[in-house]
Amino acid sequence: MELFDVMRTTFAARDFTDDPVPDDVVYRILDNARFAPSGGNRQGWKVLVIRENDTREALFRLMMPTFRRYYAQSRAGEAPLNTVHPTKLSEEEIAATDPPEDFIRRIAFAPVVLLVLVDLSMVASMDAALPRVGVISGASIYPFVHNILLAARHEGLGGTPTTFIAGQEDELKRLLGIPDAMAVAALIPMGRPVKQLTRLKRRPVEEFAMLERWDGPPLTGG
Repeated sequence: MELFDVMRTTFAARDFTDDPVPDDVVYRILDNARFAPSGGNRQGWKVLVIRENDTREALFRLMMPTFRRYYAQSRAGEAPLNTVHPTKLSEEEIAATDPPEDFIRRIAFAPVVLLVLVDLSMVASMDAALPRVGVISGASIYPFVHNILLAARHEGLGGTPTTFIAGQEDELKRLLGIPDAMAVAALIPMGRPVKQLTRLKRRPVEEFAMLERWDGPPLTGG
């Protein structure tokens, strides 16, 4: 596929057929994704390729508490787990929420699941001293994550970077023997989508790109 076609048709896939994703295909995807940029070209990523049912069941269990909170806040019209606008829900209200478990099961039991980790000893967190949630470290891992999705699309596959598992990172590390310096970046369910979308809805450039200043005129195509 042409590059722009891949970029315009790589969607968040969560529903997959039962078609297997062989190791050689996963290898080819990662072999191309590894050319993503990272700070200092340190390439601090690691990937766990998960297929065993017992591990998948554990992933499902670990994701559910965060998904319950996310679902409860969404139903209340909030931006879930947002650091700028904290939730107005009580812990009791969140605990009483009954989210659709099938949503998380489809993630945990995709044909293959990739757990992407980043070595925090290898990234430069330029915003560590700022009084807000850190985002800069992600620059050294999320280009790699997106390259995985682009490469999967090129192979006729799909996936999406989920992060529900990050809320239980300590238990996940104990489960899978992950070293302390590693951080969860994404859990990617991957397979052949039940339906391959070819037209995605996105905001036009004029709505998010301005010239020179925040209050500057929008960038146009000519």
